[in-house]
Amino acid sequence: MDFTVALAQIKPKLGCLADNFALVEAAVERGIESQAGLILFPELALTGYFLKDLVPEVALSLDAPEIGRLKELSRRISIAVGFVEVSPDYRFFNSAIYLEDGEIKHLHRKVYLPTYGLFDEQRYLARGERFRAFDTRYGRMGMLICEDMWHLSAPYIMAMDGATTLLCLSSSPGRGISEDESLGSTKAWQKLTSTTAMFLNSRVLYCNRVGYEDGVNFWGGSESVAPCGSVSERGKILEEDFVLARLEEGALRRERIFSPMMRDESLSITMSELRRIEIERES
Repeated sequence: MDFTVALAQIKPKLGCLADNFALVEAAVERGIESQAGLILFPELALTGYFLKDLVPEVALSLDAPEIGRLKELSRRISIAVGFVEVSPDYRFFNSAIYLEDGEIKHLHRKVYLPTYGLFDEQRYLARGERFRAFDTRYGRMGMLICEDMWHLSAPYIMAMDGATTLLCLSSSPGRGISEDESLGSTKAWQKLTSTTAMFLNSRVLYCNRVGYEDGVNFWGGSESVAPCGSVSERGKILEEDFVLARLEEGALRRERIFSPMMRDESLSITMSELRRIEIERES
């Protein structure tokens, strides 16, 4: 099915739930006006990233009024957005939800919480424990949160579970300088999204935030990547942006015929070899 996606490259305010929700709601309305079928937001769009001890203050349960309002909006446009989730047993997760037709269609809790360099997520957040693809009106999708994407097994599992579109919500800071004097993190992510799309014959929709927190900048560069690995649309670097990309079913079909990586992938061999490795490590 052909559809248009909006990548809302916003600048959340740290710890300001009400202000950030207003940003999200305004972007959703813009997406509706633009006749987009899906709008994708960054990781922790409702809260900001470097929350630390603010985590419990901004966390939302799945029955919170803010989530209820997003459910209502999802009757007009599908929505993927990141926030801090509090579970009934008072654990806190870096989560993303996909809303459609007035319902939460899927919840993903970030599995790989970085604890290196300037990152310290595991100190404040609990880890998710699964990767699952899910059905939407636009086909089967998988949802990843930032660091999840850097673990090859995560998008692979999604693709083997039938996902043809991978959504990645990100809060990637600008780090390092590449040979052409651009941001190293920008180049690294662009290589990652392109390679993932190409080897999994899948679309990749990447939404990264912008702005500063505690002197750290987030670089943006949100993009829509075709199943062949080429970029169809890309957002501005270091600036807020609203990127519209048209996704055509024909492009997915052509790539899976021309380069049938997923058709030829052997899940049984993969599972057999992984079990062997696990046994050998335990012996």
